[in-house]
Formats: sequence, C-alpha cells, structure tokens
Amino acid sequence: MTDFNAIAARLHNAAMSAEAVAQLDVELSTGEAYEVQRLSIERRIAGGDRRIGIKMGLTSKAKIAQVGVDQMSWGRLTDGMLIDDAGTLARSRYIHPRAEPEIAFRLKRPLEGRVTALEAYAAIESVAGAIEIIDSRYKDFKFRFSDSVADNASSAALVIGAWHSASVDFGNLGISLEVDGDPVEIGSSAAIMGHPIRSLVAAARLMAERGDSLEAGDIVLSGSATAARPLVAGTYVRARFEALGQATFMVGE
Repeated sequence: MTDFNAIAARLHNAAMSAEAVAQLDVELSTGEAYEVQRLSIERRIAGGDRRIGIKMGLTSKAKIAQVGVDQMSWGRLTDGMLIDDAGTLARSRYIHPRAEPEIAFRLKRPLEGRVTALEAYAAIESVAGAIEIIDSRYKDFKFRFSDSVADNASSAALVIGAWHSASVDFGNLGISLEVDGDPVEIGSSAAIMGHPIRSLVAAARLMAERGDSLEAGDIVLSGSATAARPLVAGTYVRARFEALGQATFMVGE
C-alpha cells in the first residue's frame, strides 16, 4: 500500500530545505495525488501557515507547451507563500524558481461546484495583476501530471499588485513580464482559457470533485498568460498589466 503521508512529508521537506527529490517511484491516481497535496499543505498549516486560496495551473497553451502536460490542475495557497509587492524574494529558499504573470481574483462569497460564468463574476470582490513563483520540488523540473499535483501544482510563492474593482474588463488585457526592465514574455489575459473567468469557473468545479470549495475571502490565481521565466539572484522582476497596473519584486540571494 502506498504511504501517502510519507510522500507528503518527502515533498514538504524538499520545499522547506530547497533540496530537489527524484520523481515519485509510483504513479498516483489523480485523487491520490490531491490527497498527498492536502497532507503536505496540512504540514505547512500545522507550522503556522493559514490557507488563503488556490492557484490554477496549465490554463494556457504556453504553459502546456512548456511543461508537456495538458490537464488543468490546482494547488493550495497559504499566507506563508506571500511576498509583498515591491518586496524581495530570497532565491536560496527555492530550488529552481520561475516567475509567471497571472490574473488574481479575490472572492466576496463562496463558489462551489458547477457554476456559470455569470455566477463566477458575481462572486468576485476585486481583481489584481499578480506574479506566481513556481518551483517544482523534483529534480530538473521534470514530472508526470500526478507528480505535479502531489507537489501542490509546483506552487511556491506569489506577489499580488494593487486590487481593482471587479468591474474592470479583464478578458483581453495586454501583459508583459520584465526582468531588469527588459520584456522577456508578452501575452494577453485572453491566453488564459480564452478568458480568465473560465479559469475561475473551472476552479470551482475541480475543487468540488475533491470535496472542497472556494470561500469568501479566498484568492484565486487564474494560471499564467505566458511561459514561466527562471529567476536569477540580483534581478528586478516586474509584471505589467493593462488596466491593472503592475506587480514587482527583487530577487535576493
């Protein structure tokens, strides 16, 4: 019998120590992988973290092409993953971190199960431009779909820019990711499933399949609009969002 707690501990320890581990030697089912993810994040919460929402993964063609996995996934976010806007990320805390620009939603009411786009819109309190830092705990950033899910969909940290009214039309916003002022990735929010609201709809459905739901106050990262870029110590990273401003951070040692 597969020891899910042992796998969760292994992945949690890899994240905490910033030391990569080998790909899992057993291929988990999707349900088993989400159970490992839950157990791993419970270790963070036991250590003092608080749940703040979820991130969606693999919601754009750019990310599907980059990692070679074509199924959407989701991971859990905690307050210990938050980096202040214009703050500093310590590069040494991560294994091989990469940054990607995303649209963030903050909810004012619960959202559960199969919902319509209109219901998803009605649940949004505010919208922001954000940067997710992903950091697979596996060696060489290589994994199967179930490995990634178990590893919290590679989520490691996030930076959120200023919150804006949910009335902002975020369906086709120009987005650029810059390193030291030079654009390295350019895209549109429309790359996220054709419209980011579809990512929020999918989040409610996928969580319900695992017996979970989105709550009032939750933050939902919609998934990246571009490919992710590796982070190098000593650089300044900025994501610019049409109508939503920017999110920035320095990469420290």
